[in-house]
Amino acid sequence: MDRAKEMTTDTDLIAKAQEVVRHRPLSDECSAGAVGAAILTKAGNVYVGVCIDAACGIGFCAEHGAIAQMVTRGESEIVKVVALNEEGKFLPPCGRCRELIFQVNRKNLKTQVLLGRGESVRLEELLPMRWQEQWK
Repeated sequence: MDRAKEMTTDTDLIAKAQEVVRHRPLSDECSAGAVGAAILTKAGNVYVGVCIDAACGIGFCAEHGAIAQMVTRGESEIVKVVALNEEGKFLPPCGRCRELIFQVNRKNLKTQVLLGRGESVRLEELLPMRWQEQWK
C-alpha cells in the first residue's frame, strides 16, 4: 500500500479519470465515455475505464471498465477509486459498482472512494449492510 501512496496522488488519479472522459456515440443505440473512472491498486498501478450506455440496459459503468482491466492484469485489491462526468463532477459508485468492488476482493471494503478534492469515504461506509452477512 505504501508503494501505491507514493506513486499516485489524488490529483494524479483524478487527472487519469478526466483523460478518458469524452462522450462519443458508438451507434444509434449506444454511446460511451460520458463518465470516466480510475482505480489505484495496492501494487501501485492505475487502471481506467469509461461507461458504455446501451439502449437495452446491457451497458456498464466506468468503474466496471477499469475493474475489468485490473482483473485482466491479475490484480484485485483497490486502494482508491474515482469517477467523473463530462462536467468534472465527482460521482460515487452506484450500488452495482459498490458490490462489484467488494466482491472482487473483500479487502476492498477499505478502498477510498474520492467524492471531491480532499473528500473521500471508505467503501464500507457506502456499503454498510452487505447481503452476504445476512446469509451466515
